[in-house]
Amino acid sequence: MVMAALIKAASGEVPPGQAVFFRSFFAIPVIGVWLWQSGHLHDGLKANNVMGHVWRGLIGTSAMALTFAGLALLPLPEVTAIGYATPMFTVIFAAVLLGERVRLFRLSAVALGLIGVMIVIAPRLSMDQSYGNLATIGALIVLTASILRALVQIHVRRLVQTDSTSAIVFYFSLTATCLSLMTLPLGWIIPIPTLAWTLPDISVFAQISCAGLIGGVAQIMVTSSYRFGTASMLAPFDYSSMIFAVLIGWVVFSEVPSSTILIGAALVIAGGVLIIWRERQLGLDRSKSKPSIAPSGTPN
Repeated sequence: MVMAALIKAASGEVPPGQAVFFRSFFAIPVIGVWLWQSGHLHDGLKANNVMGHVWRGLIGTSAMALTFAGLALLPLPEVTAIGYATPMFTVIFAAVLLGERVRLFRLSAVALGLIGVMIVIAPRLSMDQSYGNLATIGALIVLTASILRALVQIHVRRLVQTDSTSAIVFYFSLTATCLSLMTLPLGWIIPIPTLAWTLPDISVFAQISCAGLIGGVAQIMVTSSYRFGTASMLAPFDYSSMIFAVLIGWVVFSEVPSSTILIGAALVIAGGVLIIWRERQLGLDRSKSKPSIAPSGTPN
């Protein structure tokens, strides 16, 4: 959440493509040191499914850019609440693209979460001009980013069957760096005064550089956490980001979330927790009936 706050603070000066570049580029050294110290440097540099990493990078980078664009247009708690829709779309895509069986319980949880999302974005889609057209665009952008992140999760489920987690983490940052660099002609602000560019405050570059370092560390910590705990145990910590989003939004950006956003966020979180709990139950049942199944097996 600190990373998102830094990106939001710099969004007035730095375009989304440049923010993605700094977020990805400065994360690479952190990830590289982590792979070296953990003894997974060889695995992290070995890509068996090259095109799989390319597609993961394309979709993931697009999702990141859209999220950063949304941070410039919406309050931090609202972006966080809409982002919680990702698990709902993941269940839908798993059924459609992977052929997973989705029973009534998970369908009900998805419906509950999507209702929460609609509650959050409904004021932005109303005809009330006090909300502004840019805010409406921002809500749709962040919602699209949530859908793309769900597609990324589906793609990663396939990618882990051929490549290590270390390789997926490393090559995503590398691909995102290369792709975002292509947006250089689209209004980047660089510390070289020319006829076309202005010299920004050095604090802006400090913010997006720190965002990259923090993002790299956070990515490593999240990845490592799954070695010691299950998704159902770690989920409450993920959803606690709403608390920090509200606090940071209030203290740093003077953003006070409305009751509508809080109610909608609560429903989305409830749906996500129910889905993760159900995934855990299915995993336990599967391990009892098929103890030799690989960890990458898809849930039913």
